[in-house]
Amino acid sequence: MKVPSILLFVCLSALRAQTPQTQPATPMPAPPPKIPDLPDDTAVAVFDDGTRFTVGDFKKIYAALPPENQQMALRERRLFLQQWGLMRKLAQMAEKEKLDQASPVKESLDYARMMILSQAELNDQLGKGTVEPGEIVKYYDVNKEKYKVVKVKAIYIAFSDDPPGANSKGKKPLTDAQAKAKAAGLLARVRSGTDFVSLVKDNSDDETSRNKNGDFITLRPNDNVPDAVRTAVFALKKGEVSEPVRQQSGYYLLMADDITYRPLSQVRDEIFSELKQQHYAEWLDKTNRDNKVTFTSPEFLGLTPMAPITVKK
Repeated sequence: MKVPSILLFVCLSALRAQTPQTQPATPMPAPPPKIPDLPDDTAVAVFDDGTRFTVGDFKKIYAALPPENQQMALRERRLFLQQWGLMRKLAQMAEKEKLDQASPVKESLDYARMMILSQAELNDQLGKGTVEPGEIVKYYDVNKEKYKVVKVKAIYIAFSDDPPGANSKGKKPLTDAQAKAKAAGLLARVRSGTDFVSLVKDNSDDETSRNKNGDFITLRPNDNVPDAVRTAVFALKKGEVSEPVRQQSGYYLLMADDITYRPLSQVRDEIFSELKQQHYAEWLDKTNRDNKVTFTSPEFLGLTPMAPITVKK
């Protein structure tokens, strides 16, 4: 439950404006304040109606405060207690005057209560969801491709859209069409039996991977790479080479040098979280489907109602 924060600490700026501030020559950041280490039943204030306010009460309210007000509540504890007392007093006055039963306050309270309770139910369902060990094993077996790891070698054929001319190494850049044709020719040679690595040194324009015999990337399905690269790589079997994959400035030939799978022990927590979210989504979907609402006013919904039929006698 989020505590209303309109009144809370509204006097801080005014209070600080009235209080002379002495700044050190070289200010050091203050360590973040902490809740005092006191027993929960320690009384820290007594309000004017005789109600005791304890450390335990403070902890509960602190947990419900917006993050920006939590640190302020700790830094300005006296002011927090004064403001909390004021809000209690104002709320009691409003109840005595039955303002909580008058519009629009009543509807605002009903709405806030409904929102808080519905969110509490969602949080409760998500928190108490369970996943059986057997579910995790079954999910892993069925979805094993999600945990595939492919070690990729590559040949990169660059092209340039700039006007023809030699580059810094005296080599004339290829056009898009020329680079595509060269990549297709290299692919034909590989599929005819030429060793992929033997073509890397004399043909790849990616210096980093060229110096490592074509070693390019080790890729998982959810890694942040272009979709075209991901699709090409994960369609390959070990030792296969993709069709030329066009990127912004060149074409790649991608080879699946090695294919492994992350073991269940490594991904068990991921699967647990995914299944827990899946169960929660199924529960929420069922709850929503069971939520039967009958709409009785086409006019309210903006629909055109059928004209009444008049029977002439």
